[in-house]
Amino acid sequence: MAKDLAIVLNNGSINSAVATALASQKYRPVMLYAEITQRPGSRTRAAYEQQIQHFKPYREHILQMPFLDALQGSTASQSVMSDPRMPAALSPMLQEFLPLLSAAARYASHYQAAAIYLGLRIGGQGEELARATEYLQIWSELLQLPCGLQELEIHAPLLELEPWQVIDVGVQAAAPFERTWSCLEEGSEPCWACRGCRARESAFQQAGKPDPMRVVRKL
Repeated sequence: MAKDLAIVLNNGSINSAVATALASQKYRPVMLYAEITQRPGSRTRAAYEQQIQHFKPYREHILQMPFLDALQGSTASQSVMSDPRMPAALSPMLQEFLPLLSAAARYASHYQAAAIYLGLRIGGQGEELARATEYLQIWSELLQLPCGLQELEIHAPLLELEPWQVIDVGVQAAAPFERTWSCLEEGSEPCWACRGCRARESAFQQAGKPDPMRVVRKL
């Protein structure tokens, strides 16, 4: 077991940046990015590559998963997620993590890593938090017992946090917020009008912290 290595799922988002920063405090990260869409110049891919430059991981891998692209529009969460005031449906979110965790576990076995980190965040919602916690516990038991990865741990350090708390933790961990992408558009600059941009802006405002992307654009 390579006790100094951790597999980190990273999609270029704020949550991914904070989870990677936390993992880097204890381990050398091996970063994984799932390439679901094949659009050239993807902004999330660009943010991931910028985070690679920041964290300088032990290794990094692009997971080619185009088969998932055809399934994204069929999830029940799409209508719910169109309104930023409503939480995303939990079940489709956890289903989306199934192939990602499977891939992360295989890489963990290859590198003999001690941990898997992911930026899954539910917040303090009682029933959904309990379901997500059970989901991670089941994965841990599956990997440790039947799969024989007895010392492998799954960490979701942001699971119980609210968005503003993620920002607060990220500031303390020196997460590179300026190298993240939250916008749902694929423009050269964030639109600051979509659900992703509004949620990002709200999180920074509630945390009482300046968004580096806003500051950089103003300079």
